[in-house]
Amino acid sequence: MRIIIGLVFLFFLIFFHELGHFIAAKIFGVKVEAFSIGFGPILFHRKKGDTDYRFSLIPVGGYCSMKGEKDFQKSLDAGLDHIEAEKDSMYGVHPFKRLLIAFAGPFFNLFFAFFALTCISLIGYTYYSYSNRIDVPDDKNHAKITSVAKEAGIQSGDTIIKIDGKRTEDFSDLIEQISTKPDQDIILTVLRDEKELEFKVHTEMDKKTGGGKIGIIARTESLEKKEKKPKWLLPAISEGFVETCKYSYLTVKGFLTLFKGVDLSETVSGPARIADMMGQAVKESFGDSLKTGIVNTLSFMAIISISLGIMNLLPIPILDGGLILFAFIELVFRRKLSPKILYYIQFVGIAFIAVMFVIGINGDVHYFINLIKGKK
Repeated sequence: MRIIIGLVFLFFLIFFHELGHFIAAKIFGVKVEAFSIGFGPILFHRKKGDTDYRFSLIPVGGYCSMKGEKDFQKSLDAGLDHIEAEKDSMYGVHPFKRLLIAFAGPFFNLFFAFFALTCISLIGYTYYSYSNRIDVPDDKNHAKITSVAKEAGIQSGDTIIKIDGKRTEDFSDLIEQISTKPDQDIILTVLRDEKELEFKVHTEMDKKTGGGKIGIIARTESLEKKEKKPKWLLPAISEGFVETCKYSYLTVKGFLTLFKGVDLSETVSGPARIADMMGQAVKESFGDSLKTGIVNTLSFMAIISISLGIMNLLPIPILDGGLILFAFIELVFRRKLSPKILYYIQFVGIAFIAVMFVIGINGDVHYFINLIKGKK
């Protein structure tokens, strides 16, 4: 059941992405030949104007089919040195318009995240966290845990009040800040015997998540209920924008860690695992309370939406980022790219997507095997 719930929300995010392309194409005069909710065999459809609106069998995402998307292949087969296209087609409009059409999908994902995070700020929420007074592992009870914090001089009972000059409120705040700085030098300001001390710590990178860690332990007896009060509209909008920028930055940073030796089967998730995790979060949150359910669902969807948006902005052929890159090159050099060049470049994009797809599916398989075995 939770996978079905997750698929519904994942479907909405992909559909919203395609809706961005659809609206932009209509605005800039590109004929949209088909707009489908779902993939696969068409269950029913209705043509209105130039567009065939469809509802397809597989309810995961959708697609926006624009006129002239195959002009590239036709020009390649004909041996032309440029892509011949009509004015109301994808390759027929000005490259700046094509750039905006390609950007519209990721933009809609980022806009949804901004909207969701703004709503969270308007609603407010409560959460539980341990204090920022920490322990470090001891050799007797935590022999397998390495602690670079302990090696740097941090002691059990220290209260970490700042990381790189930024104040920390609780243990959740500590983990959030440290996880965003893998394999980096950070300055911890601690309170010990009513004195502020500073320690330089080089974080380790968690191979499973790509995040940073320093080997500290929360004091379980310090669990507290925290409350984030609702904000008025303008402060909520401001916070929503800041949070969207922050998560976008962290997402880009997360993509870069994929090339630093992390366990890709753990860090790269396929659609099944994403749907399962999202469904589980939604189900458990609404089991707590309606408010908690809404906040956690919006938060999870915002993070996934940002990931979808940023991933599609990667300058890789067959992704939106590839179309944006090609359109930008046309703008700068004021000439159309050769279909043959585009053809060879696309092999790189297809290879990359294929590799990531295999890694994601492999990770999904291991994830569900572990679930069945009761390891997760």
